[in-house]
Amino acid sequence: MGEATRTESRRTRWSPAGGPVRAVAVALAVVALCCAAWAGFSWYGAAHDDTLGYAATRDEVRAAGEQAVQNLNTLDHRELDSGLDSWEESTTGDLRDQLRKGREQFEKQIRRARTVTSARILSSAVAELDERAGRAGMLIAVRTTVKAPKEKPATKQTRMRGELTRTGEGWKLSALEQVPVGYTATEPDERD
Repeated sequence: MGEATRTESRRTRWSPAGGPVRAVAVALAVVALCCAAWAGFSWYGAAHDDTLGYAATRDEVRAAGEQAVQNLNTLDHRELDSGLDSWEESTTGDLRDQLRKGREQFEKQIRRARTVTSARILSSAVAELDERAGRAGMLIAVRTTVKAPKEKPATKQTRMRGELTRTGEGWKLSALEQVPVGYTATEPDERD
């Protein structure tokens, strides 16, 4: 074995460094593997994050509350039965009981007055949400327009506070009250 064989043997043997091209390829492979692992963990974390479910419930409560308040502030004397049925379908608990109890008297008043009332939600916010208890509270600003025969339409903006309860049919309004203009919270805000 001569000098040529030893030189050839050294060239074919793999060296730890492997040359600059191999080093760059290995570094890129490691970076790609790290990026893939980070993306996988991030995706898994986002997919299993409880705050996404909470946000979806909050949005569901807000939509149900807005629709219920709009239903309770909309009534046409020509379609009175369907309007009052809508009121009952939007509510639960004591509020529904109150509506059912006063329905006959209210029907007489609306038929006599022959009014058409429409509502538009201006803004709303879910102020509290307890998913476990199935209760929520929200604030709603609504513009109500009342049209009576031979009179100019009357428009009024109102702020309301509603409580919602989760039922087998979804979120329903269980209490509704008008908020006075100078309303302040009864408990101090946690941020203060």
